[in-house]
Amino acid sequence: MEKSCLNRAQGSDIAPFHGCFWFCQGNFGPAVHFLIRGLRYIFAKGDWISSTLSNIIIVLEDMGCLVSTPKEPGGNRMRPSNIGEVFVLVPGLRIPRHVDFSQSLGDHLSKSLIERMSALRTRIVVMVGQEAPAFTRSKRKSATQHGGSTFADLQQALEDYLPVLLGLVKDGSPLQHMVQFVWVNQEDNAEETSMTSAWYEVLSILHLMAMLSLSQANLLLLPKMSADGYQPKVSDESRRTSIDVFVKAAGYLDSAVRHVIPQLSTESRRNLPVDLAEGVLRALCLQALGQSVDIQLGLAIDSTKATLAVKRRLACEMVKYWQQAQDNIMNLPLANGWGEKHRLFIKWKYVEAKAAAYYYHGLILDEGNTEKSHGMAVAALQAADEYLKEGKRACEAFNMASPLSRNPPLWGTMKYLSEKIPKDTASKVRINRDLYTYEKIMETAPTLPDFALALKPEEYQLPAVDPCWSGENIHKGCTAPISSQRAMN
Repeated sequence: MEKSCLNRAQGSDIAPFHGCFWFCQGNFGPAVHFLIRGLRYIFAKGDWISSTLSNIIIVLEDMGCLVSTPKEPGGNRMRPSNIGEVFVLVPGLRIPRHVDFSQSLGDHLSKSLIERMSALRTRIVVMVGQEAPAFTRSKRKSATQHGGSTFADLQQALEDYLPVLLGLVKDGSPLQHMVQFVWVNQEDNAEETSMTSAWYEVLSILHLMAMLSLSQANLLLLPKMSADGYQPKVSDESRRTSIDVFVKAAGYLDSAVRHVIPQLSTESRRNLPVDLAEGVLRALCLQALGQSVDIQLGLAIDSTKATLAVKRRLACEMVKYWQQAQDNIMNLPLANGWGEKHRLFIKWKYVEAKAAAYYYHGLILDEGNTEKSHGMAVAALQAADEYLKEGKRACEAFNMASPLSRNPPLWGTMKYLSEKIPKDTASKVRINRDLYTYEKIMETAPTLPDFALALKPEEYQLPAVDPCWSGENIHKGCTAPISSQRAMN
């Protein structure tokens, strides 16, 4: 493979670069990384990629330089052995493989339109291939080599590509079935999934946008050393910003489920990797909303104006989000690396949410004036204490699952509850058992109140098709009447 790739480089107009390709072998990977950084600079400037740069990308990708992985089973997947501190789980980034649009669309679209689409997508291929390992770890460089946030750069690349991509599905165009898109999976048993469907590509892009948002939320919520040099903490500004990021991520996922998956044929839906299964997308959406409510509860705990009723409602809503997330993935085959870790993360957060809900429910019940209410309060607090202990075991199981992870310094809701639940439970149990006989204390926890879920995903609509899809760029016979094809929502 090495020889064929080198011959391919020497026999093309990129021969001046062929010496760099040897760096992919042995200990010279950084040199290739430098070359790719140079390509990213070109993309950042907005120049359209030429056929020469396309050839460079193809050769580097064939040699495995764009999707660098350890020499172990897993092929092109990003499989770090340790992802560091995790507050928000991002179950890996799916990685796009190179697509030759000219081969599939050369007879149907103008050269300029094909080159633009190729440039925009190749920009994403390069950026994701090089940045994916950083997004699945808790630490990253604050800026790219050329300035600006890595998140913002990749997000912008995706937003630039999507309106052009949507031209392939405009008015049910037959072009949507002419390009084979290939993505490397993370949670599915199959390493890659290839589909001749532009809607599959749209779905993959929305999923990637959501994963970037969850990655951003994780970084916002990892405690940082404060200006006073004392204990690391998360600022109120970061907490509030994370809520906006969570609901935005939920919006991408909700749009994918409601507007994109219905565009796929029944057979295509069956062939989707588990990463893009409707249940996983819904679970990720609910996960984002559940963690957003967790942040809201932490802010309420810190507020002197928030009542116990407000805190109980937030905690009970959090339980429902995580319960629904668990229900959505319960029967899916998530047993492969990231998939199993994803399942354990949801289980852990669901148990912690129940600890919070029973704690605040118990405090409110204890405000009653009857033996029954006091007995129910003790049972609720005892349940909170048991769920807190179970949550610690679930957390350990999550962190030990591959890839390994660890907790950031405890803060927010769980820092408060890990101190208050054992203390208040022991106190209330002792007082109430002194007042009432053992038979008056409920042995099972009371039912939690059922509140309607208040937090919704941010509304996200697919962008309008890029103006580059004008009549002169589309050759005759490449469009179909809306009546004969499904129109784009």
